[in-house]
Amino acid sequence: MILIIIPAYNEEKKIQSVVSSVVNLGYDVLVVNDGSADATRNEAEKGGARVVSHFINRGYGAALSTGHSYALQKGYAIAAHFDADGQHNPGEIADIIKPIQQGAADAVIGSRFLESDANMRIHANDTNRETMSNVPLVRKVLIKLATTFTWVISGIKLTDAHNGFRAFSRAALEKIVCKQDGMSYASEVIDQIAEHGLRFIEVPNTITYTDYSRGKGESNVKKILIGIRFLWGKLVQ
Repeated sequence: MILIIIPAYNEEKKIQSVVSSVVNLGYDVLVVNDGSADATRNEAEKGGARVVSHFINRGYGAALSTGHSYALQKGYAIAAHFDADGQHNPGEIADIIKPIQQGAADAVIGSRFLESDANMRIHANDTNRETMSNVPLVRKVLIKLATTFTWVISGIKLTDAHNGFRAFSRAALEKIVCKQDGMSYASEVIDQIAEHGLRFIEVPNTITYTDYSRGKGESNVKKILIGIRFLWGKLVQ
């Protein structure tokens, strides 16, 4: 069984369509409603998701950890992370779970900077899709720094640090224990993959940005602060 975990905070405008697009492909969907003050829960249920809610907003990492606990409790063999703002392509879920189904990996991380032939053909003229060639200079530098940071801290060299499209086997979920409640989770989960010696692979994925998803994203300054906070946590352990 496969579970798609969608962390959501005040996503009432998009969550129903995002959930239904995944449910229509035959996947079970769990939305972790992270203390939303709007109709996120109701809209997610309309889309066909199972919903668990945090009483208060605990953060991105806490929501995913709740999703992992649910997946283990319910006996799922694979759990995948999927964003609530519509920037991920549900048709690519099959690509991210395939290496696990084939026994080739315990963890799979999406990369917007790895190109498959199909992605190149389909998105050749898509100006909303982020590729290394059209990323603004400041963001490109931050991505390079984040990739280097992840490599130094965890020993894992990725092409795309902090991609929210991921999948894990049940065995991986049983080993991964993340303590970061916020966006620093993205670094910590890579650290956990390294710590437990999990087999991992990157697969190409597309990220399509809209005004809505850009508005929901973290600022460049906040991304830097998140990295500093995670590094400080590692130093004082």
